[in-house]
Amino acid sequence: MYPIIDCHCHIYPDKIAVKASQSTGTFYDMDMNYDGKLSTLEEIGKSAHISHSVVFSVATTPKQVKSINEYIASVVAASQGKMTGLGTLHPDSDDMEGDIRHLRELGLRGVKLHPDIQRFKLDDYRCLKIYELCEGNLPVLIHAGDKRYDYSNPNRLKPILETFTGLQVIAAHFGGWSIWEEASRELCGYENLMVDCSSSFPWLDRETSKSIIRRYSADKVLFGADYPMWNPAEQAEYLLSLGLSDEENRKIFYQNAQKLFGIKL
Repeated sequence: MYPIIDCHCHIYPDKIAVKASQSTGTFYDMDMNYDGKLSTLEEIGKSAHISHSVVFSVATTPKQVKSINEYIASVVAASQGKMTGLGTLHPDSDDMEGDIRHLRELGLRGVKLHPDIQRFKLDDYRCLKIYELCEGNLPVLIHAGDKRYDYSNPNRLKPILETFTGLQVIAAHFGGWSIWEEASRELCGYENLMVDCSSSFPWLDRETSKSIIRRYSADKVLFGADYPMWNPAEQAEYLLSLGLSDEENRKIFYQNAQKLFGIKL
């Protein structure tokens, strides 16, 4: 079996974890498999032989940014090298430069944005400062796609990729949750774009999953299980069942993430 870096893990402080997890389930009209607590992530990660986890949370208001980033940084510091943290930002912040400076001082390795939950369009003018400040400095993991809304679909992402060519973007859910194939056709070929496979396999057959990976190329794909939604062991097993080459599997399971986030296993 390969080392596995799970690049898509939402976590919350214990006192709000269940409520936050259930709120996400309500947003997607889905049952959540887990409670969103750090201890549960560690438990299922151990049973799934996860070598390293990339963890984050999302601020729904600007005033949450600092406390969330400090929480994620504290989790990483206590993980004994088993976790990497991404920070949150909010486009309505009064001090974006300060938020990003604080995020970097905390040792966080990138930024997570969720336009559909945070309620902003990716190409909204309010977000341009985020991309400007992160370009060449911090990779940005973006929830991408939702056929119900027009916040993060390819028409919103492509202008960002084309304007901020030095910005490393990771588009979650194969670049377009619920519009996976359409998104992969529109977004493949961008040099500054990577994707993760989180919250995709449960809706895709093996042939489609494999074709999407090959359309982007294995060099551009990260493994992610989207805790607290899915069982990482089952997601890893499904990826292994696609019949990709050993080289492709190694890139997706851990090598791409090592290079992107500077993770040492």
